[in-house]
Amino acid sequence: MSEGSAEDALFVRPFIMTGGRSEPVQTGLRLETLVVAVDDAQVRGAGLEFERQRIVALCAQPKTVAEVADGIGVPLGVAKVLIADLMVGGLLAGRQPTELPLHMLERIRDHVRAL
Repeated sequence: MSEGSAEDALFVRPFIMTGGRSEPVQTGLRLETLVVAVDDAQVRGAGLEFERQRIVALCAQPKTVAEVADGIGVPLGVAKVLIADLMVGGLLAGRQPTELPLHMLERIRDHVRAL
């Protein structure tokens, strides 16, 4: 098998990760929304699909939605759908920061550019 066809075989289309949905079940998620895994999320999320497990692990420390998208390597819209599902399932909690420090804004900008 050639290298190109091996990569194609491993590629998962984003709509498969979201079950074909393009809109999150929970509105209000913005780039700067901070999400964090709840205390027992690792235990309760053990049976989740691969991407959702990665999000829960990544959010052991608070991350912005943009950082999560970059961290798991998916488009922002896909990350929003997956994060919203985990929030509705009680595995993630989110909050809007009152004011972002300059270094955080610069990191978000850099992550968005990288997407």
